[in-house]
Parts: sequence; structure tokens; C-alpha cells
Amino acid sequence: MCVACDIDPAKAEGFAGSLVEMINQGALTIMVSMGHQLGLFDAMVGLAPSTSAEIAEKTGLHERYVREWLNAMAVGKIVEVDHSSTYFHLPQEHAMYLSRHFPGDNIALFSQYIPVLANVEQKVLHCFKNGGGVPYEEHGRFHEVMAEDSGQTILGALFDFILPLIPGLKEKLGSGINVLDIGCGSGKAMVMMAEYFPNSNFLGVDLCEEPLRNGRRAVEQKGLKNVRFQQGDLTMYKPEGRFDLITAFDAIHDQARPDLVLKTIFNCLEDNGVFLMQDIDASEKVYNNLGHPFGRLLYSISTLHCTTVSLAQGGMGLGTMWGTERANLMLKDAGFTQIQENRLDHDPMNCYFVVQK
Repeated sequence: MCVACDIDPAKAEGFAGSLVEMINQGALTIMVSMGHQLGLFDAMVGLAPSTSAEIAEKTGLHERYVREWLNAMAVGKIVEVDHSSTYFHLPQEHAMYLSRHFPGDNIALFSQYIPVLANVEQKVLHCFKNGGGVPYEEHGRFHEVMAEDSGQTILGALFDFILPLIPGLKEKLGSGINVLDIGCGSGKAMVMMAEYFPNSNFLGVDLCEEPLRNGRRAVEQKGLKNVRFQQGDLTMYKPEGRFDLITAFDAIHDQARPDLVLKTIFNCLEDNGVFLMQDIDASEKVYNNLGHPFGRLLYSISTLHCTTVSLAQGGMGLGTMWGTERANLMLKDAGFTQIQENRLDHDPMNCYFVVQK
């Protein structure tokens, strides 16, 4: 059998070229992540063509490193450079997707997931061979990046787009209700609501202590009396009391046993209460996700974070792309009968489930 005889040379060459491009783009993604973290893109917004020394001075960074970073940005077609290789410029058309000056449109923050995930590559390789998983605490800056991601995706849209998905909710929050946030992380959404709705009481629960410490600091700094945090494994932890609103922002699929967590949510929810669940908008069938705009990133996050942190707890390992089909089935199995899916124009990554008993 002549394997080479069956090869389409053009197809093979095209695929090889795509692999080279993939490696180039992967390396460039790390450079974009660094530019975001260092504030280089923010500093270059609206800046006239400048030398590496001028940009270094503006940012307080070392010129030699800034120069090499700018070179990477230039060959990556992210910044423009003149023929003398002296002056660098960030076009406004690029800046609007790379800078904190444009909240809601800043794609650069997502680049941070690549180096963060790479930090656990060897640990996850071990799991491929030996089973088990890599727990949350091994994932370095993941909580920090997730908090920034949620800050852009959730906080900016919370009052104008997300809460209005539930008719009359803002009025109820204003009058005063009890709210539980599942997998709250550092609790930014909860703290924001607590400030805006001082008559309501908020409880945030998360598995990890580190983000909760950040949340408690924020509450103390703001002098809020209507927010509290508790650490707990939601497969076993049962919050006291019942709640009028329960929220879960990008948290359910990470749980070791989402089925048990959803049942706990059902039992903790007042009979006329509402469960608001934001999770990834995807299908459980990979074929249906072939054209997903974030599919490659999300399956990578799933492999290196969501699946492995669940398996580390002996969990189901549903993964990031568990799918709206599975989500609906598990919500019904938990006892919910009213499930409404909502999608927001500004957010191509998530589905917002409004769920009632």
C-alpha cells in the first residue's frame, strides 16, 4: 500500500502552513497577554508614532524589553512600524479591541488564559497517563483572570441586560430579598449588587478560600453590611435558609457533581424564587461546535481546567462544553419545570438560563 500515493499535495502543504501559523499565533498570544498585563496597549492608545524608549518611559518599563515586545507586535501585525524600524504605532482600529479604555470590547484579556493554562500542562499530561485531576489551587492566576473576564462580561451588562431578563427583579432587589451566589469567586457581581441594593442580603459560596479573601477585603473597604462569604464544597454544603434569587455565573459545569449542586439550589430556592444560571452557550455534540467562534479556546480551557478540576474532586468531569442540552436535562432532573434560555447580543460565549420551580 502506497500511502504517499493517496496524499493530496496541496492539502498537505496547506495544513503544514496552518500549523506554522498556529504556532506563530500561539507565541503571539503570550506577547499580547504580557502587553495587556503591563498596560502597554493602554499606554499606546491615541499615542503618536513613538520610539521604544518613549513608550518605555511612558510606562515605566525597561526599554530593552519594550523594544523586543514591540518587534513581536510589529511582525504580528498588531502595531505598525515605520521603514526605519524606529517608530511604533497602535492603530485605533486595533486599540479598541486591546485596551482597558474600551471595556466590553477588550479581547486582549482573554489572551491571558493561554499562559495560565500552560502552567499546568505537565500536571495534566500526568493525568492523561495516570488518571485523576489537577485541583483549583494548582492553576495559578486562573482566579484572577476569571475575575477580570467576568468583570468585563458580567459586571458591565449586569444592570442593563442581565437582571432585566427576570421581570420585576430589580424592584424586588430594591425592596429587599435574600440572594445566594454559587461559585462566587471574589464576589464582584454580588458586591456590585449589594452596593446598589442595600435592602437585600447577599451570601456568596465558593470552594476556594483565596478569591473569598479578596471578596471580603472588597466588602470591608466599601463598608458593606449586607454581604457575607462562606467557603464550602457545594456537593455537600447546604446553605441555611431559603433564597429568593440564586445566581451562578459560569460556575455549574466546574462542580464535581453539578447534579447534586443543582438539587441543592432547588431545595434552597423559595417556591416563587428564580435561579439565574449563566453558562457556556455550546452543544454537547462537538460536531455542532465546529463553527463556534471560541470553540478552540473553550475546549482547551476545558481540558486544562474545567474537566481536570472536577476530576480532581472525583467528579463527573462534564467540562466547559457540557452543552445546553445537558444543562436543560440536569435542571429538569433537579426538579425545575420552567427553564428559559436567553442570549445577549454583546455576549457570543454565554447562555443565560432563567429557571423556576
